[in-house]
Amino acid sequence: MNKPIGYWTKRLDAALEAHLDSTLARLKLSRRQWQTLNVLAETTISPDDLDGILNPFWGGDTRRRENELAALVGRGMIIMVDDRLSLSELGHAKHTEAQKLVEESRRDLSMGIGIDEYAMAVSVLERMTLNAERLAGSAAAPPLSAAPPPPRRRGTPPQRP
Repeated sequence: MNKPIGYWTKRLDAALEAHLDSTLARLKLSRRQWQTLNVLAETTISPDDLDGILNPFWGGDTRRRENELAALVGRGMIIMVDDRLSLSELGHAKHTEAQKLVEESRRDLSMGIGIDEYAMAVSVLERMTLNAERLAGSAAAPPLSAAPPPPRRRGTPPQRP
């Protein structure tokens, strides 16, 4: 029997969460902490803007968000400069280490999935999400995917955002 998309998205999210938490645990990071480091590796940002970007991952759990951020601040990976969050030198180093693990995980997770299949799946999920948010009357969050991944050489695994 074919399961509906909701079944597969919830099952995938739970499996990704468990796999990436396990992978990132080698660096004493959670998936949420990794996502935070990844955002801050690109730019400095206000706490409110960080909340807006990561809200789909926090799911409204402000206590978890505060605990995860406090852990990164307490470990000296995030600093506040002029009311903006930024990575410290240690934060940049930890992000670089974590990036390598995450890229390896993404290659393993996408084994057997072509670049076009991946791009199509992301596109469909994005449109369904926006439709569901519209129908539910919720304020639409910014799209989680900006564009399909860039083309790749034959025989190399697809890059994931």
